[in-house]
Amino acid sequence: MHFGTLPTVGVDALGADSFILDVREADEWQAGHAEGALHIPMSEFVARFGELTEAAPDGDKVYVMCRVGGRSAQVTGYLLQQGIDAVNVDGGMQSWEAAGRAVVTDAGVPGSVI
Repeated sequence: MHFGTLPTVGVDALGADSFILDVREADEWQAGHAEGALHIPMSEFVARFGELTEAAPDGDKVYVMCRVGGRSAQVTGYLLQQGIDAVNVDGGMQSWEAAGRAVVTDAGVPGSVI
């Protein structure tokens, strides 16, 4: 799917209650992520798809995020094909961190984007 055809927003469009799906790999997640995000690495996504459908609030948008937006664009395309209201977050976690949004570890302490 062509990147330009995907619904895409910047991090400024995400509110405190937005449902975020982080598709980065485990080492990236452990270094730091958006608090409250659901983590399913892109490499495991199809096998773990059910975790998303269980966790995502019915009818809510799923904001898909990776480090800069490439992997999340691929997952967003897949989700749209499955009938899920998915949106790619342009700039990903790098933009999230640059915008001053909190980046935390699983322990709840400040983390970083790698």
